[in-house]
Parts: sequence; structure tokens; C-alpha cells
Amino acid sequence: MKRFPWVLLIAVLVLMGWVGKVNAQQPTPSDDEVNAIASQLFCPVCENTPLDVCPTQACAQWRDEIRLRLAQGWNEDQIKDYFAKSYGIRVLAEPPRQGLNWLVYIVPPVAFIAGAFILFRAFRSWRALSKQSDGQEDLNINQNESDPYLERLEKELKERG
Repeated sequence: MKRFPWVLLIAVLVLMGWVGKVNAQQPTPSDDEVNAIASQLFCPVCENTPLDVCPTQACAQWRDEIRLRLAQGWNEDQIKDYFAKSYGIRVLAEPPRQGLNWLVYIVPPVAFIAGAFILFRAFRSWRALSKQSDGQEDLNINQNESDPYLERLEKELKERG
């Protein structure tokens, strides 16, 4: 009988030694953290719909995937790279600035500046043409006053009317 408490104590100590290390759970990422990343990705099903507002089941699964990756300690860039590698660059709201994608950033400002320059030149030339035509009309009026045909026409109109 005296052995039983000792055997029990040894058994408890042995069992305590087998217990593995327990990690505390990390806090679950909030919806705001998930949506901050989801807003930078597009839905794989609906065209041009951000992932954070898309109601499809596929997008819900993607948001759950983002939440899982955040809980594992992944950062925003790692998650976006994961989705881009898995589903293609088209899922990114902002294409990476490399290769031909640079055209997306260069062409619109260059086109805007070129269009503004063309309009500026066109308005200047139209203004110059209107000044020339005003001068031409003044000359035509002066020439028309001495025209005998117009004088005769005006005289006949006065007589009839």
C-alpha cells in the first residue's frame, strides 16, 4: 500500500513529461485587416469586382484564405504574390511595375499632356484665323462700298420698298 502513492506519483510525472509544448493561438485577423488586402485583389469570377465587396462563394473562400495566411504571419506582399502566382497577375488591382506593365503608368499621362498640347496649338491657330478673317471682312466691306453693282441694288431696293 505504501507503494501505490509512489507509483501514482511516478506515473503522473512521466505523463507530464510526454506533454508537448503548447503554443498559444494567435489572434484571428479582423475583417478590416482582411478587407484591406482583399480590396487590392479582383474576384476570379466577376470581372472588375474587388474581392472585398464581391458576394460570390469563390470570393468568400479567398477572403478566408487571406485570413488564414494573416493568422500564419504572412504579410500583405506575400499574400498578393501568392494569389498572383496561383491565379495570374490579372487578380491584382494594381499591376506590378515591370516589363510592359510600365505602359499602364506611362501612356495615360503622356497621352493627356499630348492632348493638352494639341488643343493649345489648335486654339491658338483658330484664334489667329479668326483675327485674319475679321481683317478680311473689314477689307471686303470697304471694297463693297465702292462696288457699282451693290450701289445700284441698294438704290432699287429703296425704290421698291
